[in-house]
Amino acid sequence: MSKKNSNVILKNEFVDFKNLSEIFKEFEKKLNKLKTKKYLVAVSGGPDSLALTALSMAYGSKTKTKFYYVLINHNIRKKSKTEASKVKLLLKLHGIDLKIITIKRKIFKNIQNEARNQRYELLANYCNKYNIKIILTAHNLEDQVETFFIRLSRGSGLTGLSSMRFSSNLTDKIKLVRPLLDVKKKYLISISKKIFGKFFKDPSNTSNKYLRTRIRSLQKPLLKSGINYDSIIKSINNLASSKLVLDNYYKQLSKDIITKHKNSVNINFKNFSDLNNEIKIRIINDSIRFIKKNYYNPRSKKVEYLISKLGQKNFTKYTLGGCLFVKNNDKIWLKKEKK
Repeated sequence: MSKKNSNVILKNEFVDFKNLSEIFKEFEKKLNKLKTKKYLVAVSGGPDSLALTALSMAYGSKTKTKFYYVLINHNIRKKSKTEASKVKLLLKLHGIDLKIITIKRKIFKNIQNEARNQRYELLANYCNKYNIKIILTAHNLEDQVETFFIRLSRGSGLTGLSSMRFSSNLTDKIKLVRPLLDVKKKYLISISKKIFGKFFKDPSNTSNKYLRTRIRSLQKPLLKSGINYDSIIKSINNLASSKLVLDNYYKQLSKDIITKHKNSVNINFKNFSDLNNEIKIRIINDSIRFIKKNYYNPRSKKVEYLISKLGQKNFTKYTLGGCLFVKNNDKIWLKKEKK
């Protein structure tokens, strides 16, 4: 589509397309509540992120909000630089200056997790440079369900199974906001095509060596069995409501168990040992996050293994998530692991 025609659609807030117009109205409501005038939009070139780009363009022209568009080139595939340049050119045709940041550290193992960690680290650095407090990502309804199944396959508890939230803290100063979590991918594809005329496919999204891709392939068989994503989303939302109750309980409980210092954390082991596993896992994860400033938690099975070790009489020390755990009488001390 020409720039002129796409600009008309954006200016009219998709009024000629009922479903898309409703999506923009909901997007507008969500951003209005955030009350900020600067955002970073995480771009990949796929239909989800291009739809997010289009919605932010429409919102920006209406409210004079400033959006920064950033693509992280993970530099894993040989053609990634060329692909990133194509996305930059496409957005340039629509008046958008896309910033491409290339990851220079080579990733050899745990590729998707490490790439995600490096991506968020670079996005956070960019935000700090331009004093941006909110990063918008294009996670959608299908992503939410896939995350649920991934965590279910790993034995996650209530906290994990309630899946992604609308807003979460990336750092002490920067929030990750997901305004499209309740939007189906087919509508995002439609927005991308109407505004940009096309989108780019990431080859890794069809590779069966990744768990998320294998889970994605289950959607059609599940639908044939009478299990649709809308019903799963209802269950996820119910779990999220239950998690809110748990959160309030946890806030009060953690005050008597965790003592945070500048570079270490002290856990009262006597009180800790009386808790159920769900709360124990959360205490360990929160303690690690406080010290390492990680966004993602260690795998739940690793945390559960640590918890089982802590209960042994001969336990002295253990390393998890870049933190050293040391048990001393009725206390557990955490500090950053020395390398």
